[in-house]
Amino acid sequence: MDSSLIDKVVTQVFIEKSLQDFYCTTGSCVGWERNIVDQPIAVKNIINNGAERIAAGLGVANELIDRNVARMIDHTMLKPDATPDEITKLCEEARTYNFASVCINPCFVSMSRELLKGSQVKVCTVIGFPLGATTTEIKRAEAEQALNSGAQEIDMVINIGMLKQKKYDYVFNDINQVVLAAKRHSAVCKVILETALLSDEEKIKACLLSKEAKADFVKTSTGFSKGGATAGDVALMRYVVGSAVGVKASGGIRTAEDAKLMIESGADRIGASASVKIVKGEKSASGGY
Repeated sequence: MDSSLIDKVVTQVFIEKSLQDFYCTTGSCVGWERNIVDQPIAVKNIINNGAERIAAGLGVANELIDRNVARMIDHTMLKPDATPDEITKLCEEARTYNFASVCINPCFVSMSRELLKGSQVKVCTVIGFPLGATTTEIKRAEAEQALNSGAQEIDMVINIGMLKQKKYDYVFNDINQVVLAAKRHSAVCKVILETALLSDEEKIKACLLSKEAKADFVKTSTGFSKGGATAGDVALMRYVVGSAVGVKASGGIRTAEDAKLMIESGADRIGASASVKIVKGEKSASGGY
């Protein structure tokens, strides 16, 4: 993707739709962390520019939240010490609550596909996880193997260092090669940006590259870095990709309230290990993904 075009779009986002115009009516705001939209004109402008959901505050109806939250959740277990017994339980829970998918490490793809046979629950796995620093060739090969083993969704991590160095051709190709592998198998590809490590400008550029590379979703986080999903990041990502690309919020989502906030901010999909507690409205005492 042409770097001058990226810079042009970034400038447009920052100038035309500044953070303070949308989210800060009084006082000071940091980044996109204020999640209040109470100006009717601002809301209309966001919707006109492709946003499907707006972070609900004063004057914005809560009906914007999707009622069937379970079908928006990727029931996740990516911890390094996950056992086959734990993955079996994960799949059983996914069947019971009819989650969108289970998101598991690649070694459990075949097993999960068998356990979920006959259900609506898809098998999602991660590629280049959690650092995103493996070569493009290895990412594509890893994706191909997972897809051949039964994965129906792929969550890949971008090369964060290359993005920061503005090696946009590299980042585009890195994403696109995995997307092409997924498309060959009629699978979904989500691109993990690791937003906690990026500036707002870098988040915008990563979203643009992912969209240009024909990814199906952009995703906030691995859950293994210094921070997870924020409503502000989700709102920013949704604004940049518009309605053509999905947004997945992941990392630190542990309660129904957390999930609701992410959905209201524009997320189509939620990645969580506390999925059962979320759909049952229980509080989660544990940390986790």
